[in-house]
Amino acid sequence: MSQTQPFLARVANGSLVIQIIIGIVAGVLLATFSPESATKAGFLGNLFVSALKAVAPILVFILVASSIANQKKGAHTNMKPIIVLYLLGTFMAAVTAVAMSFLFPTTLTLVADSTNATPPEGIAEVINTLLFKIVDNPINALMTGNFIGILAWAIALGFALHQASDATKQVFHDMSNGVTLIVRFVIRLAPIGIFGLVANTFAATGFAALAGYAQLLGVLLGSMAIIAFVVNPIIVFVKTKQNPYPLVLRCVRESGITAFFTRSSAANIPVNMQLCKDLDLHEDTYSVSIPLGATINMGGAAITITVLTLAAVHTLGVQVDVATALLLSLVAAVSACGASGVAGGSLLLIPLACSLFGIPNEIAMQVVAVGFIIGVIQDSAETALNSSTDVIFTAAACRAAEAKEGSAQTV
Repeated sequence: MSQTQPFLARVANGSLVIQIIIGIVAGVLLATFSPESATKAGFLGNLFVSALKAVAPILVFILVASSIANQKKGAHTNMKPIIVLYLLGTFMAAVTAVAMSFLFPTTLTLVADSTNATPPEGIAEVINTLLFKIVDNPINALMTGNFIGILAWAIALGFALHQASDATKQVFHDMSNGVTLIVRFVIRLAPIGIFGLVANTFAATGFAALAGYAQLLGVLLGSMAIIAFVVNPIIVFVKTKQNPYPLVLRCVRESGITAFFTRSSAANIPVNMQLCKDLDLHEDTYSVSIPLGATINMGGAAITITVLTLAAVHTLGVQVDVATALLLSLVAAVSACGASGVAGGSLLLIPLACSLFGIPNEIAMQVVAVGFIIGVIQDSAETALNSSTDVIFTAAACRAAEAKEGSAQTV
């Protein structure tokens, strides 16, 4: 027993990233040599994702409400510059996807069958859905994982409790600490969960089903890589006047890897919260900005909408001018911000973008079907970019504010 305890302690205190990498390698090996066992191991992955999804709503609700309720008067939360960075990053992602689609035009072999899902008919329907998400019943929002509604109620409750007694505020503070401890425990299980997810994914699909869509995936992943390692660092440098790559690489490593395999921005909220804490960011800021980013910071979704729409455009031989391309970037960015309020996410917003070019809904839905085929990689990379960028922009805004305050005090 004395030997087992130190070993478990070493595992608990060891590098989570290294343990996740070991889990990834083990999952690939298991899928290669024993696909049947790998499929069964998928149970561990599903259990891990379910645990994250279960704890995320209550974490967001308690943390945001507690943060606002206990916020001192005159405190700066840096939310305005973070929101600006979110919106700028999403628009730049769409513009980058347009450029990549013109540099490497992709055509599709459209299939006869398509998904039965129903896309929104226009921007008005997307906005309508979002508004009703905001005014959702708080209990229902927690049960269904409606983070827009959870965030709205948490902010409202936080402001309502701002005038409450210190004892009441302390209760919420203690509850947030308790939920955070539970979250830390769940996150430590990430290597086991990701092992199950990787093993099951490789056993079920591998890369054989994706070979026919290599160029489309190349444009999608290339656009996301440019945003992650070129555009985002430039934005961070302009904001902080510091070398952005230590921050960017750490966020991609500690947030992006987990998000890639969970394929859920909601499930990755606890991971991002912990990363912000490790980066020593202000809790009043990241407790609001991280769940908000999971709703409106959707650069990966903007890329998916743009690339697949322009693939349909190139397939049909439709001519696109610069003005229309910029309009597509704007529509994709706005639609991406509303992706979380539409069942099916970013893929079901493709027909909305296709309508700009007069592409019939029947053909647009075939493009959506292609998106589902490559979804194993597309959705994973999209989530990894979206989620890691939430932390990157939050940290950039916080560090820029700290630098500004430091220079002001020096003067």
